[in-house]
Amino acid sequence: MIFDSHAHYDDAKFDEDRAQLLNSMAACGIGYIVNVGADLESTKRSLLLAEQYPFIYAACGVHPSDAVQLDEIEDGFDQLRKYCSHEKCVAVGEIGLDYYWDKEDDVRSRQKYWFEQQLLLSKEMNLPIIIHSRDAAKDTLDMMKSQAGQGTRGVMHCFSYSVEIAREYLNMGYYLGIGGVVTFANAKAIKEVVRYAPIEQILLETDCPYLAPVPNRGKRNSSLNLPYVAEMIAELKHMHKEDVVDITCKNAKNMYGIA
Repeated sequence: MIFDSHAHYDDAKFDEDRAQLLNSMAACGIGYIVNVGADLESTKRSLLLAEQYPFIYAACGVHPSDAVQLDEIEDGFDQLRKYCSHEKCVAVGEIGLDYYWDKEDDVRSRQKYWFEQQLLLSKEMNLPIIIHSRDAAKDTLDMMKSQAGQGTRGVMHCFSYSVEIAREYLNMGYYLGIGGVVTFANAKAIKEVVRYAPIEQILLETDCPYLAPVPNRGKRNSSLNLPYVAEMIAELKHMHKEDVVDITCKNAKNMYGIA
């Protein structure tokens, strides 16, 4: 069965056919989905989906671009801690650093602060982490290195950096999340990363409704597109697609602690 390790089915783009789509997953070979929070509201919605569908699990966290809400909402971090104690919460995420939009030093400083606080929360709750990093390679790596050897486990979501940076994370025991971008013709860097990384440290993900793979690039993404991602990984690593599916599913279950 395919394990989609990172999805956003609470997104409004699924409002018209969410139930129909999710109810079709099992018949299409999708066995597990982790729906990932980006702020407190989407975290709450992720938990509601996880309560409704046995094959859906939730990740609870605040995305770096929304980290400021933890300054603005009274008891917001305590609320996040409560969400993380839910029986179907399997990770803290997505958390990290995103410098693409936020250029100001004070905003980046708050991102770092709440990234660190959520890393500490993951240890408190004994949960893995889902890391978002965009245009923040050095700062993210520096902060993650500070966690190395302290029992932290997790995945670098939508990995987009070089083989050299991938090596650093792989050596620390982290997984790399690989999605639709690997099928793009111009995605040479991530293809090199996939060739280099051990299959035992790769997770399949969609980040749906975003980043649909070829041949559906530009359309709304869903877990039903993951066979295209698995096929590309298999081609790059000279493996059978079925083995990619089986191993990445095992990887995700191990990381998230799902029996």
